[in-house]
Amino acid sequence: MSFARIRVKPDTLDEENRKFVQHPLSQPLFLNSVPKSGSHLLRNIIRMFVPVESQYNAEFIQHHFLQQHLAAFDRSQNRLSWGHLFFLEASRAALTGVRHIILVRDPYDWVLARARFVLSNEFEAGMDQLKGPGVSVESVLNLMIEGTRPQLAPLALTYQFNAVAWLETGIPLLRYEDLIRALGDLDSANAERFFTDLFDVCSIVRPDDWRERVRIGSDRKQSGTARENLTGIGARIPTQLPEPQKRMVDAAAPGLRSMLGYQ
Repeated sequence: MSFARIRVKPDTLDEENRKFVQHPLSQPLFLNSVPKSGSHLLRNIIRMFVPVESQYNAEFIQHHFLQQHLAAFDRSQNRLSWGHLFFLEASRAALTGVRHIILVRDPYDWVLARARFVLSNEFEAGMDQLKGPGVSVESVLNLMIEGTRPQLAPLALTYQFNAVAWLETGIPLLRYEDLIRALGDLDSANAERFFTDLFDVCSIVRPDDWRERVRIGSDRKQSGTARENLTGIGARIPTQLPEPQKRMVDAAAPGLRSMLGYQ
């Protein structure tokens, strides 16, 4: 089976991190997510609160090469790591004793985010045929929902194994939209409550300068996968999922949006 290659420009957050006093984690922390749900954004924010030397930055850890990166979860090292791990026995065993949260995105918006990324120059998986002018945007969106082997898993399968199955075991849920809302009003009491709760879940002691760190970590210029930093996609993808594709999502994964807290 082949897997996509993703080209992402390096950031400068290690240098920014070292400008602040850092404290080691009390246990390993893994940031799990449905792909294209703001994974880099969450990772970059949390990186600003963990010593660089305690960050396992070799890879976005995924199920197909989990065995190569078990050191990320070594409970004697207390590292921060991140990735997209399916709910499988090997993943459950690896994450025993590791703090673990799940980041999700509204499935309607996820279809759009996935389409933008697949059409970008940063995604390399032998799917250039989708980028031709004769391919309708509707067919691209449909493919994001239905999936195609081996490059793209169907939406329902992705959410079931990357999120729903984990959540049923009690792993804390973080919604991308809630994170964006807090970032948009960072000086508010609501944002303070949101990030206090997030730090508690991650077992991070909130420093007095937390807002400054969050602003640096959430700077979209630091994320190679932020929408405006993707190249080659043009203006084909709409800002809202069309009604026919919404119905496709609901038929493919009945009750999913409600289960994740989206109405």
